Amino acid sequence: MKILLIESEKIPRPLEIEPSLKSMQKLVGGPIQAVYPFEEPVALICHEEGKLLGLPLNRVLRSPETGEIYDIIAGDFFLCAAPPDSERFESLTDNQLERYAQVFRTPERFFSVEYFVGGDSK
Repeated sequence: MKILLIESEKIPRPLEIEPSLKSMQKLVGGPIQAVYPFEEPVALICHEEGKLLGLPLNRVLRSPETGEIYDIIAGDFFLCAAPPDSERFESLTDNQLERYAQVFRTPERFFSVEYFVGGDSK
């Protein structure tokens, strides 16, 4: 199965994997979760507990209408086809590989900011 692997702090790269649960879990480092953030039938497969485990923040997801950030994916993830008439994930087309490589081409950096609110600092 042809997928697009998006690792933290790296540019996306196409990869051929076995279409098995075990190979998918190995890529994300544990139990998988499928997210469907795109209008076309493409699944984003990530670690189910990535944020809870404190995996490195990887890429943002933006609203196609407004461009506003609505989520951040933690840990490595990959994209694959998810046809509505199939119970299995499938290969991305060459066009999808190229298009999504551009969408996620720039590794993002995230910073934690702490705010102090109100009160005297006596």
